[in-house]
Amino acid sequence: MSDYYRHTKIIATLGPATESKEMLAQLIRGGVDILRLNMAHATHQWVKDAMWFIREVSAEVGRHVAVMMDVKGPEIRTGKVERPISLAVGDRIEFHIEGVDPTGDLPSVTVNYPGLPGDLQVGNVVLVDSGLIRMRVFEKDDSRVRLEVLTPGELGSKRHINLPGVQVNLPALTEKDEADLRAGVESGIDFVALSFVRQAEDVHTLRRLLDELGSKARIISKIEDQAGVRNMAAIVRASDAIMVARGDLGIEIDYHKLPLVQTELVQACQADGKPVIIATHLLESMISSPMPTRAEISDVSNAVRERADAIMLSGETTVGAYPMETVQVLKNIIQSIEPSVTKGLNEHIVLREPKAMMLRSAAVLAGELERNGAGSSGIVVFTRSGFLPYVLGALRPQGIPIYAFTDVDHIFRQLLLPWGVEPFLMPFSEDPERTIHDALDYLKRREWAAPGDWLVVITNALADDKVIDTLQLRQVE
Repeated sequence: MSDYYRHTKIIATLGPATESKEMLAQLIRGGVDILRLNMAHATHQWVKDAMWFIREVSAEVGRHVAVMMDVKGPEIRTGKVERPISLAVGDRIEFHIEGVDPTGDLPSVTVNYPGLPGDLQVGNVVLVDSGLIRMRVFEKDDSRVRLEVLTPGELGSKRHINLPGVQVNLPALTEKDEADLRAGVESGIDFVALSFVRQAEDVHTLRRLLDELGSKARIISKIEDQAGVRNMAAIVRASDAIMVARGDLGIEIDYHKLPLVQTELVQACQADGKPVIIATHLLESMISSPMPTRAEISDVSNAVRERADAIMLSGETTVGAYPMETVQVLKNIIQSIEPSVTKGLNEHIVLREPKAMMLRSAAVLAGELERNGAGSSGIVVFTRSGFLPYVLGALRPQGIPIYAFTDVDHIFRQLLLPWGVEPFLMPFSEDPERTIHDALDYLKRREWAAPGDWLVVITNALADDKVIDTLQLRQVE
């Protein structure tokens, strides 16, 4: 077995800096597990081309990755302005819905969300341009909101608006999102990241659409506002995974509470056995610098110590000058920090099925074998649904590789997300014993395991014409 086994997965976002076949090959060889397609500015032809390149390059380099489509989601923006509006503290401005004339006594700009006046109340704080400009509502009617500037700035065209603490009535999916999803499903995406998830029903809406399209893609809910935080338990339960989207989330909540909310979300996911991704600004300075800041190193280290399933790069690999260096930095930090984590198994997880409880026994046994000097250990599991490896990853057997074998293409790629799981695509034999031997031979041949290693094997066996679940102990020969 190799000297080091990485448990924390790496996600990189595709963009101008990395979308060539050469850069894709470097990312895949470099250890990226999942590639993210950000649909904020992407075309359907770009998605089709990117998917084709990813699959072709993966086959060429002999290492496959999963693909996540991140849909833009509903958002509130200001309209176009002829020239930027300079705003000083105490200045007043009017936002009005499209198709309505401004009152004319104040500078004014349109907003793309007709429900804005109805959602806001006098006294609400409105944040514009990623929170750089703060305003407070002092007056409103059915089609206009009048605001007083609290923090000065220059208001340009199409600036993002955040409404901290305000329950907005935006749809879960826009028409653009639905069109993007149809293009993504047709191209074979493995995951869908749903933006601005505010309640569990948003997840159900997306799942109904994916079912209608015949897609097996798993849903990653992005928590990025106060409503999502309030409803996190129900959202986690409804989702296949969670992304802590710290960009908008850091604007929507008090900035000093962001680390607490991140920890709360990680713990909620681990209790429910769902993967969790930490995203946004991990190595932001490396967009233009070959080295991270000390604060960024500590931030990534904290995510690894919290045992997040994956950490994600955004601008660092889309437009950054050092995309490969950022991937290597993540790998270096993970390799240094993971062995220092002394936590035991995830004691907070709620195991709802007897089979899941058996998996905890497997994790305990593998850990005992590793600690008591019986040689390197690991867990081998066979799956066609992904259930067993996802539970094993959620159990967090520290230092124990989880080798997951499947004969289903999309399950193989979806197993690239959960913590500690290394998936393999392999045909299954009708004889379970033959399948086990094939798996052990594969691990030995690829140097994942060596003669003398002890492996805990979870598989089915036939007894009195009944299929039963078994936990076996096998030594690699």
